[in-house]
Amino acid sequence: MQTAGPGTCPALAPLLLLLWAGAGVSAVSAMPRDPPLFNVSLDVAPELRWLPVLQHFDLDFLRNFIVQVIGEKIPKWVHAVMRKAVKELEGSLPQPYTNEIRGMCDVLNLSLADCLLPNLLYEFTAFCTSIVAQDSRGNIYHGRNLDYAFGDFFRKMTVNVQFLKNGQIAFTGTTFIGYVGLWTGQRPYKFTISGNERDKGWLWQNVIAAFFQRHSPVSWLIRTTLSESENFEEAVYKLAKTPLIADVYYIVGGMSPREGVVITRKRSGPADIWPLDPLNGAWFRVETNYDHWKPAPEKDDRRTPAIKALNAMGPANLTLEALYQVLSVFPVYNNITIYTTVMSAASPEKYMTRIRNLD
Repeated sequence: MQTAGPGTCPALAPLLLLLWAGAGVSAVSAMPRDPPLFNVSLDVAPELRWLPVLQHFDLDFLRNFIVQVIGEKIPKWVHAVMRKAVKELEGSLPQPYTNEIRGMCDVLNLSLADCLLPNLLYEFTAFCTSIVAQDSRGNIYHGRNLDYAFGDFFRKMTVNVQFLKNGQIAFTGTTFIGYVGLWTGQRPYKFTISGNERDKGWLWQNVIAAFFQRHSPVSWLIRTTLSESENFEEAVYKLAKTPLIADVYYIVGGMSPREGVVITRKRSGPADIWPLDPLNGAWFRVETNYDHWKPAPEKDDRRTPAIKALNAMGPANLTLEALYQVLSVFPVYNNITIYTTVMSAASPEKYMTRIRNLD
């Protein structure tokens, strides 16, 4: 169980980094940049929603990336099965996401199956660190690192998207162009969500079977929840109960004190619900890619450095800027980190994503 120590220090980034380094945790430095920001209107037909965004990207680059991912990461038999199955079941695939993918594929001159596969591939290959925390005044903060291979591609494809309904921002998220789901997002003045991979050794057969049983891809459920749920409680229920094609960790932050939770998911439902408990000292929760009740593996222990950094900071000094610095401590931040996001539903204008590890 994570515990919060009594130690505090000034919330200035240089002093925090010095303190953490003194505790045996070193920080990685880099020159990050903001991803481009686009609007996607949900009032437009799904096939057309992403086309204005695609105009800002090199289509040959995107097409070649999809072909490379399929060639390197997806078994040939899976590719063949999906091509046949999509043709036979096209009318019953989950909407509006399938039609959004179809619209982009038409522009890229690729088949629907070819564009669906990378959208499913990410569902169980993204390594991450997520933190939800409450400061001493009861404010909720949420941050995450998304780590993934193919960094040279993904850093060029990372975008912030404002999803509009009736001309107003309904929710905001960070994603990759060509990928319709969200691993990171916020609904203003409602809640924030991030998703982390839970490695249970899935087989492609099971992923495909669950998908065609109309179970949700994990990142599509994040987006659906941001679109449909009206408050923290509704979001947690939907994320905990909706059948999925893969196991996952959902981390959710709300608007009120104690509204923070890590949901450990099986495909069929929750395996564990792990809420904030600040009255008993548990003012933060750290989730990487391992069940929190088990020790983190020595070869990939991002959990312990994050906990040390948070304890060194203390709840009185928690801000979005300070949380960003926690997510910049090695190995929480590492050489495959694609981006870092910090957010708070109570201050949606402060949503910030930085692309990391730039050349």
